[in-house]
Amino acid sequence: VHSGKVRSVYWLTAKDSDRIIKERGYDVSPGTELAVMVISDRISAYEIIWQGEDGLQGVPGKGASLNATALHWFKEFEKAGLAGNHILESPHPLVWIVQKAQPVMVEGIARQYITGSMWRGYARGERSICGIPLPDGLENGQKLDELLITPSTKGILSDIPSVPEKDDVDVTRKQILDNHEAFAFHSPEDVSHYEKLLAEGFKMIAEQAADAGQLLVDTKFEFGYVPNSSGDGHSMIYIDEVGTLDSSRYWDKAAYADGNIVENSKEMFRKFLCDSVPDADVLLNKERMDERDELGKTFKVPVAALMATSDLYKSTAEKLTGQPVPEITNARQEIMDALSVYGIVE
Repeated sequence: VHSGKVRSVYWLTAKDSDRIIKERGYDVSPGTELAVMVISDRISAYEIIWQGEDGLQGVPGKGASLNATALHWFKEFEKAGLAGNHILESPHPLVWIVQKAQPVMVEGIARQYITGSMWRGYARGERSICGIPLPDGLENGQKLDELLITPSTKGILSDIPSVPEKDDVDVTRKQILDNHEAFAFHSPEDVSHYEKLLAEGFKMIAEQAADAGQLLVDTKFEFGYVPNSSGDGHSMIYIDEVGTLDSSRYWDKAAYADGNIVENSKEMFRKFLCDSVPDADVLLNKERMDERDELGKTFKVPVAALMATSDLYKSTAEKLTGQPVPEITNARQEIMDALSVYGIVE
């Protein structure tokens, strides 16, 4: 079992994986390892999983909203011929059956507007990001002339020149190309391929989101390799999640046209935290992680703030997907019932 900030992953045995592949008719390479991925309602921000008042340990409806949104975009990408993804089946709104992929050790980040960490660096006088030069005179929230691809490291990587051994470090395209094997790319050409999948995926989400009254500001995609079902090589696929309120920043389109920024993503929750904790620099300054960890243990998010976040996640997911978010009444029992057909729970 691997338990991340939001999802828990249960890897299946080779025997169960092989059996389920045959029973369900999955189009994957023989010997593919399968997992059950279960999403929770936990909310993380600034590398902390936050707890609420009155024992509330998450944001009701958040998990189902994220899964529904990611599944929607994965299907849209595949339908458009961009690339496949790691999800083989979704037997319950909180559950995915996934295939194991070899992850690329790059967080694929694309930005269409200057805001967040990019703006904070710019305001400090930085005039480049990930080796990309930036002009003078930009304003917070301004739309950029072109989509910027600003990758960062996924996990801690060692022995790469000029790349600190820390998670989530900005890197340049040249650094990735010069060290493509260290970043787990199979070839230099695959670096261009991930950028194409990132840019085209961003464009598709942005266009459809605009129809739903949302501006896609920036987003993060992750990628991995899986063997082709025919056994004649590997394919790059999308993994993790795409286009959700956790991995992407959306702004209200009408408000932006009137000169206002209305956050319709987890950024709203981050802003609440910064406005509510005694010292926001603890959240923004990675040199103060010990203090941040302690704050995560002591600060309890008001129930009203978590419920407002719940309303935002559900309403935005429904706008983006065009479908209501499923209601979960008894998560544990529903998940067990959904998994019973696979012969992996007792």
